[in-house]
Amino acid sequence: MQIKLLAVGKTDSAAIAELTEIYTKRLTRYIRFEIQIIPELKKRAKLSFEQQKKQEGDLILNQLSPSDFVVLLDEAGKQFTSMAFADYLQQRMNSGIKTLVFVIGGPYGFAEEVYQRANSKLSLSKMTFSHQMVRLFFAEQLYRAFSILHNEPYHHQ
Repeated sequence: MQIKLLAVGKTDSAAIAELTEIYTKRLTRYIRFEIQIIPELKKRAKLSFEQQKKQEGDLILNQLSPSDFVVLLDEAGKQFTSMAFADYLQQRMNSGIKTLVFVIGGPYGFAEEVYQRANSKLSLSKMTFSHQMVRLFFAEQLYRAFSILHNEPYHHQ
């Protein structure tokens, strides 16, 4: 299985990008993982929130294959403990999914078409984080989940 993190907009913080890259490299021990960036919309200030969501949604949908299992990182999604997230990943791997795609939307959320395409929704917290921080937190939790699945000492119970 391959895991992709699809995110709208680049990270402009070198520190966050560096930390995210640390976990991305660590994950290569366990699985094929990549972060794919969808560029921010040009002339966003002239677009309504709904227009932005629609255009970003079209860009997201264009990056997905019909066979992808798509999980939106969304505040209304299901929350997991780290152990339960590891189990969730194991279930997806056991199901024969070829590509598991997690998606971070733009600042105003997802277009309705993206919600319709999604197979699942996941929330990292009830709190709101910047989209840049979500990449880091997600990469770390993904690494933590694989260390749990491999009985390695990174996660302490």
